[in-house]
Amino acid sequence: MRVRTGWADYVFEENYDLMPLDKVELYLKANKHLPNVPSAETILEEGLDLGEITKIQQEKIEELTLYLIQLSNKLKEQQEQINQLLQK
Repeated sequence: MRVRTGWADYVFEENYDLMPLDKVELYLKANKHLPNVPSAETILEEGLDLGEITKIQQEKIEELTLYLIQLSNKLKEQQEQINQLLQK
């Protein structure tokens, strides 16, 4: 089976609005599913488009990659600050 649909590379564009993790957390608590992902109830009622859900999952993978990069950069920055404090 081959599905032709758009792909999620737009996540890596500079103007992509990556939701801050604190807002993702609030969204999860309120809605019990990820932003821009259909709920289990919606899927049960309306069904699932395999091409679309694959694209959505790829979007989430790419967003996770961006979050990891942000956290890695912050961790490096904090380690540098710790090292500077230890040298004093």
